[in-house]
Parts: sequence; structure tokens; C-alpha cells
Amino acid sequence: MRRRDVLASGAALLALPPGLRAQASGPVATTPEGLRAAFTVPDWYRDAKLGLWAHWGPQCAPEAGDWYGRHLYLQDQPQAAVHRERYGHPVEHGFIDVIESWRAERWDPDAVFGAYAAAGARFLVAMACHHDNFDLFPSAHHGWNSTRLGPRRDLVGRWAAAARRLGLPFGVSNHASHAWHWWQTAYGYDTVGPRRGERYDAYRLTAADGRGRAWQGLDPQALYTGPRMVPPDGLDSPAAMRAWHDANSGQWVETVPPGDEAFAQNWLARQVALVEAYQPDFLYQDGYSLPFGDIGVAAAAHFYNQAIARTGEFAGVMTAGFTEGQGTLLNLERRVAEAIRPEPWQTATCIGDWHYNRARYLERSYVPSADVIRQLADVVAKNGTLLLSVPVRGDGSLDELELEILQQLGAWMAREGEAAIYGSRPWRVFGEETAGGVRYTVKGGALHALLLQPRAGALRLAALRGEAVERVTLVGGGPLSFSTAADGLDVILPGGIADRTVPVLRIDSRLSQQGERG
Repeated sequence: MRRRDVLASGAALLALPPGLRAQASGPVATTPEGLRAAFTVPDWYRDAKLGLWAHWGPQCAPEAGDWYGRHLYLQDQPQAAVHRERYGHPVEHGFIDVIESWRAERWDPDAVFGAYAAAGARFLVAMACHHDNFDLFPSAHHGWNSTRLGPRRDLVGRWAAAARRLGLPFGVSNHASHAWHWWQTAYGYDTVGPRRGERYDAYRLTAADGRGRAWQGLDPQALYTGPRMVPPDGLDSPAAMRAWHDANSGQWVETVPPGDEAFAQNWLARQVALVEAYQPDFLYQDGYSLPFGDIGVAAAAHFYNQAIARTGEFAGVMTAGFTEGQGTLLNLERRVAEAIRPEPWQTATCIGDWHYNRARYLERSYVPSADVIRQLADVVAKNGTLLLSVPVRGDGSLDELELEILQQLGAWMAREGEAAIYGSRPWRVFGEETAGGVRYTVKGGALHALLLQPRAGALRLAALRGEAVERVTLVGGGPLSFSTAADGLDVILPGGIADRTVPVLRIDSRLSQQGERG
């Protein structure tokens, strides 16, 4: 679809009353009931089990970790000191300076997504806009975007092309609905020190201040969203300022900004254009639930209807936080379900900070590949999928420790993952905590036991008590000695197995064929 057609289509959708948008755009009705009635999880996602995510934008440029944009304006946060050293004091040099200087000079989307695919990812995700309100794609609805400033490229478009060259489903994440409260720290001030009481750049900047700068012609208030929860004068310590923001602008809300329907409508226009331009298979909406009430419902229905128009079936997957029953996939951020869930769900997590943090590399504090694999086994055994962020450096590259983790993950997925992860389904129980922990999946008519912390010698699998097991095989090895008893299955694990990361046993029995769950 040509760009002008995308914008016209989005404008047409927005012009319709909420109750009529669905009839104009597809079979999924633009109502909460319509979303719930239509929602299903397509097989491509149910089978994928592992996605990798480039959570990358201008906040990665300083390589100082999460929420750099918000935290640089909080005097007691580590990012505030980093910003003052690298860019200057935020009275004059705020987040706009970070955007202006970001070049992404080493970014090669084929290299990053290629490394993700080699690690075993079956779908690939890129960030389209974070809470910083900077679109990483051309937008007629928002001048603060990566084709106008910073890298001056359509980042989402190039990510999408790289994913499709690899033949993998492509997804985007949109976090911008929270920008209106997230950015309010930029309207604060230092509470101590020589510049005490001077308001930061967002408080004073207007479009006229852009004359002669890269952002000439843009309104800084359109980036920072305008003063909505401005801290009062007279706060006397960094802790007092942070506490004020935590109690006011730090509240995570999904509602339309008070008195500002236009902000939510602009968010919808950008969301519609994003979906129509890049036709993602997967959409990650950050938050606790669909944003902005009926506006969020319209965005979800539009995404689903676009996927139906493209594929002829309900093929899109959308997450919208931790709320169930709203016609979207349940997403648990940095946590895992406690038991098998009857419907597919997702864990989203990261090997470090969401935004690249160089300290993780220097301290070698990334989550190691073995722990990633153990979490993957746990998630999949409970009917879930793992969406894993491997952070991209500010310049657009992956560091060598991240590449090593990806290579180790890929080596495991090539053998054990093919046997017990991809296309698998949960068994009647997700696992047991005997001998370091065991997780179960079913695939190809066989039960698979994934050993989280294996040890040589006898292993008792109590979940298989009383079953007529026919054969036990170590994936990538050979047949193993076993015996059955009324209180479990005993398997003799070979010497050296403790040196393997999450080895997998294939167990052939009548039970494995009968116990598979949807």
C-alpha cells in the first residue's frame, strides 16, 4: 500500500464513530464483545514458542539502561549524572539532544535479526515507539520520528524487510500511550545544587527555539506531551522530587489524558498508520490493558482485521498487558505463570535491561543462556511462549557477549528445541521438582522430559507412576535404562549429563499419546 493510501485509510477509520469502524474495516467488531468473540491464537504462534525482540530506540544511545528519558530528569537517578556528563545540564540539554546526536551508525538489521533467527527465534519483533514518544518510522501524524531526526531512516521498515527476508513473522511494539504521564519529569527542576529551581528544557522550549537546529519546524511540546503534572516549586531534595512524581506522574494508567481526547486520537492515528504500512503479524501494546477505552478497542480490531484481510484468517497476535478476557493474548512481563494455563499466553523478559546498558557487558551480568533455556522450558511446559529481548547497542550492533548467548541458545534449540519445544503442547502436568526440576511437553506422539538441573544416576519421575513405558531415549544420545514401578519411572542418567544444559528425555508410552493438552 502506498504511503498516501495508508494515511487516507487511517483518516477514514478515525472519522467513523467507534461503533461503525468495524463494518468499514473487517469482520472483527469494534467493541469489547466483538474482540472477545473473534479472538483466537493462530497456529503459527502456538507452534513458535520463542520470539526475539529488538527493544531499541534513542534511549539506547547513552547505553545507560532503562527509562533513560524519564530518569535523566530525576536528579538522584544514575542516568541524571550520565546525562550531565555526556550531553550537558537538562535545563539546556534534554532528551532532544540525545535524539539529535543518535546516528545508529553500525546498525545492520539483517545482522541483528539474522543472529536472532540463528538463536532459534520463530518470530522477530522491533520497537516502533517507546514511552519517549519518538516514532521509529515515518509518520504524517507526528514529526518527532526517525526519518526526520537522529538516524534519518525508516527503522521499522528496514526491520520488517529483514524479518521477511528470513521468512519469519514480524512484530512491532508500541509503548507510546503512556507518554503523556511518563514525560512529566522533564517539566521538573534540580532541588539541590547550583541550578536549583531552574526548570528543565521541556518547561521552557517552544517551536521557535528550534530555529537553526535539526528539529526546526517541530514543537517540543509534541514530543514531551505538554505540562500536565508539573511538580510545584519548593521541593527541597531529590527524594522529595522523586516521591512527588511517583505519586503523580508515575502512576501507570490506561485512560485518556484528562481533558485531552486529541492525544488519544493522535495515538490511534499513528497506530493505524503503523499497522497499515508494515502489516505486522504480532503487536505488543505495552501496559496493563488496552489503552484509552474504546480507542484501544478500535486499534485492536483494526489490527486483527488487517491480518484477516491479508491472510484470509484470524492470523494476528496482539498482547495488551496483564488483563485477561479482553480479546488479546495474556502477557506477563518478567514473570511466569504458576501452572498450565488453558489458553496460550506469553512471558516477555530480557537478558539485561530493556534498553541497552553497557554496565551489563562490563560486569558480565547478562542472564546466561542456560537460565534462558530453563525459563523457556518452564514457560512452554505451561502452554506459554517466551518473548526475549536481547538489547541492541546505541550504534545498532550486538556486543560479543550477547552474540555468545545467542549462539549457545541456538545450539540448544537446533537439537533439543526441535525435539521438545517447537510445535509442542503441554502435558497433563507441567512438571515436578524432583532432582533439580523436570518440565514436560508433548510432541509427535511422545512425552518429553526437560531436565533443568540434571545429575548422573537414578532419576525418579513420579508423574509417570504406574505407566507402561516402552522406551526412554536421551535426545542427541541414545536409549537409556529404565524401570517402572507403582510410585514412578526410574531412569538411569549417564555420567557427564550434568555438563549438558537442559537435556531432554523422549519417553514413548501410551500415556504420552493420551496426555497431550490443547
